[in-house]
Amino acid sequence: MNTWEEADELMAALEQAGPEELPGVLRDLAAAFLPEGRPFAAYVRRKFREKGILQQNVFLAADLSENYGYKLIAEEKHTVRRDVILRLCLAGAFDEEETDTALILYGMAPLYPRLPRDAVLLRAIRRGERDVHRLNELLLSCGLPPLLTESE
Repeated sequence: MNTWEEADELMAALEQAGPEELPGVLRDLAAAFLPEGRPFAAYVRRKFREKGILQQNVFLAADLSENYGYKLIAEEKHTVRRDVILRLCLAGAFDEEETDTALILYGMAPLYPRLPRDAVLLRAIRRGERDVHRLNELLLSCGLPPLLTESE
């Protein structure tokens, strides 16, 4: 089941509950919700676990230092660079929906196919092309900026 289907099921259960039943339904569904404080961290970690991916391997493939990657995922550090989150999603083999969810939870705009750079990224994600270096070559060949890291 995908993230949006899970969210739809949660909403269906909540919509069926009367006002007096809502607190009990929320308690019953507590395990399905992301924590309020750090939803990005919980979501990304859960996806890595589901995919059987080690965080260290994601950081390596994303071309991010391990120390920075851990702090970023733990939300101890914050980036304003959408590219950094995109690198994590690509390296974590996130599909389009998972990538958009991660971006939204981090407080960033989801990928939008009417933006040329986003369209190329979406094409790559849909085709399972995850190599950041190859993707950067493709972006540059299209006259688009590459995915940058925090230090660039």
